[in-house]
Amino acid sequence: MDRLELKAMGKINLGLDVLGKRENGYHDIRMVMQTVYLYDKVMITKTRKPGIQLESNLFFLPADESNLAYKAAKLLMDEFEIEEGVYITLNKRIPVSAGMAGGSADAAAVLFGINRMFALGLSEEELRRRGVSLGADVPYCIMRGTVLAEGIGEVLTPLPQCPRCHVLIAKPPVNVSTKTVYDKLDSCEIAEHPDIDGILKGLEKQDIQKVAACMGNVLESVTTAEYPVIDEIKQVMKKYGALNAMMSGSGPTVFGIYDERVRARAAADRIREDKLAKQVYVTSMHHARRKY
Repeated sequence: MDRLELKAMGKINLGLDVLGKRENGYHDIRMVMQTVYLYDKVMITKTRKPGIQLESNLFFLPADESNLAYKAAKLLMDEFEIEEGVYITLNKRIPVSAGMAGGSADAAAVLFGINRMFALGLSEEELRRRGVSLGADVPYCIMRGTVLAEGIGEVLTPLPQCPRCHVLIAKPPVNVSTKTVYDKLDSCEIAEHPDIDGILKGLEKQDIQKVAACMGNVLESVTTAEYPVIDEIKQVMKKYGALNAMMSGSGPTVFGIYDERVRARAAADRIREDKLAKQVYVTSMHHARRKY
């Protein structure tokens, strides 16, 4: 196999709670992760020239060892002493620095791809174990689907898939540092924790209304205080009939859950008209866990 084209799926958080901080700086979290059908295309081509070459369609994205996709390839190629090289092309659509794990999804796709291309024989669990050294979201991005993530994000429990619905995603033109958001959260007391158990019950009953009603993100108040546009986008989504709307991850991406696609599209049009966000997508949940 000399060439592979993979879909690196983005994610949203249906619920995100922070339980505490460890001595090593990582945070204990409890969150419900959900893959959405918005993806980067990752092309891996085998080369005779040893080493890793990487390019993307975004000029500002690093193409060296600071890129997670590059690190993922290097991790496996060093461990298994692969003498051939690879050329990796990232065609990115998932918003960058946006709370949708775009970089982690690319790294996960590369781990999956290198394992397959060079017949390394690693199981999904073995890939996830290596992935956590690259970033807390990488193991989930390998697994995909509807998942409860605990620990620092590496303890993953599959959940009943989210009921079918439409998802509106809007990323305002600001970039957010995950580290900065968590640092600010540490300096204040968490007043209200999201109802993660309520989301789990909604998934169990296949009740999208219940899932949406219980959605919550403990990081939202921190990021919204810095970027009020996040709340503006949420209000537009709700005005146009979203069952609920929330920031994903550390932000600034906002998503809304809709039971009617026409309402999601109307909200998308309004968000673009009001110039609240340029990157606006109407999509759906992605349920296939392993399919690349």
